[in-house]
Amino acid sequence: MKQILIISILLTQSLCVFSQKYMTQSGTISFFSETPLENIESTNNQVSSVVNLDNGQMVFSLLMKAFVFEKALMQTHFNEKYVESEIYPKAIFKGQIKDFKNFKLSSNPQDLVMTGTLTIHGETNNVNAKGKMYFDKNKNIILDSKFDIFLDDYKIKVPSAVKDNISKTISITIKMQYEKLD
Repeated sequence: MKQILIISILLTQSLCVFSQKYMTQSGTISFFSETPLENIESTNNQVSSVVNLDNGQMVFSLLMKAFVFEKALMQTHFNEKYVESEIYPKAIFKGQIKDFKNFKLSSNPQDLVMTGTLTIHGETNNVNAKGKMYFDKNKNIILDSKFDIFLDDYKIKVPSAVKDNISKTISITIKMQYEKLD
């Protein structure tokens, strides 16, 4: 019995040694909405994310309250009236690199498509996001992506008094720098 336990531990450790997992806890996700009155934009620099180069799976997780706005009132309205961050504190993407078997990561930016589900405001929808990924000079992984979402898909209600001043489409920009997990 001891031998089986020792072999199991050694196999588990050897699999972890060869694992190709990269992580960040300081990724950036920002959004932008063009409106007739004024543009709305915000950035969150506290995004946690893991990408697994063994199978192409990736996860992003962020607290909605960590989005920072230029105007404090916008930040209050965002958290209280739109995303209701007390009720729905996190946004999460779970997915993978499409056609990962054919994806070859190098120091040259490689085009990719991330497919998966994005959960915001308690609503989950399928997402396909184009981007680029590459190794930087320090062998960290860089990921850049930009895609649009629709507020209606996530049941984010816009008060009727301002509905003509807020775009129904939001542009999301992702910038990650992953370090290899040891």
